[in-house]
Amino acid sequence: MATPAEWIEGARLRTLPAAVAPVLVGTGAAAQLGSASVPRALLAAGVALALQVGVNYANDFSDGVRGTDVDRVGPMRLTASGAAPPRQVKTAAFASFAVGGLLGLALVLVSGHWWLLAVGALAIAAAWGYTGGRRPYGYRGLGEVGVFTFFGLVAVLGTTYTQADRISWPAVLGAVAIGLLACALLMVNNLRDIPTDAVVGKRTLAVRLGDHRSRRVYAVLVVLPVLLGLACALAAPWSLLVLLLAPAAGILAGTVLLGARGVLLKPVLAGTGLLELGFGVLLGLGLAL
Repeated sequence: MATPAEWIEGARLRTLPAAVAPVLVGTGAAAQLGSASVPRALLAAGVALALQVGVNYANDFSDGVRGTDVDRVGPMRLTASGAAPPRQVKTAAFASFAVGGLLGLALVLVSGHWWLLAVGALAIAAAWGYTGGRRPYGYRGLGEVGVFTFFGLVAVLGTTYTQADRISWPAVLGAVAIGLLACALLMVNNLRDIPTDAVVGKRTLAVRLGDHRSRRVYAVLVVLPVLLGLACALAAPWSLLVLLLAPAAGILAGTVLLGARGVLLKPVLAGTGLLELGFGVLLGLGLAL
């Protein structure tokens, strides 16, 4: 039976910034519109965190039972390592989805936008369908599409809309930027796993593009968001704060372009998560100010 520490490691805490960052940007955009709400922001953050943990456990379960996690570099896999029975990992995934669903229902109740329940249901379906089900879209190179859509556009714009009842063009730019950073997090993770994924038939975008082109795409995914953040300064001058992230984005892009691989990509993965979190903090603050 897995220990509490192993369950925590299986939740992949390094990916959680991808859940918090969009809420920060979305709330900052709502504040710019004069309608920020701390309780609604906290509910949105709870939804995002629960779904992120849920998708991490779901991936652990699905990849584990398919045998694609047998030989991996990175965080411990509960299912593949045998530390926890597959049924328990699957239960943990759906328990996380349930928590996210309940928090989402509460957010819908206080905001009054009932149609968002359908969006939430699609988000949960996408979280499971990434590696779960008969035809997981993550195995066909479409993982970045799902991540960009739900951890970028939906997360940021949904946060803004449930607080301000409308969205703004800075919110849209922020949503695109966060979506790109979330894709960068997935890209560097899959870049590390190209050798093993290719062998087991997991055709991620990184596998389809190949090592060299994947590295170039990653560099674009971490640099372009800084430029989009700067564009927000036309409406909110304090958005120039995102310039503080330019050195970090350059270091991460350079490290990957210079050929870091295997265990050397682990700090890049952590750094990408911190970059996304920093972007969420600085752009959210810049829009709010």
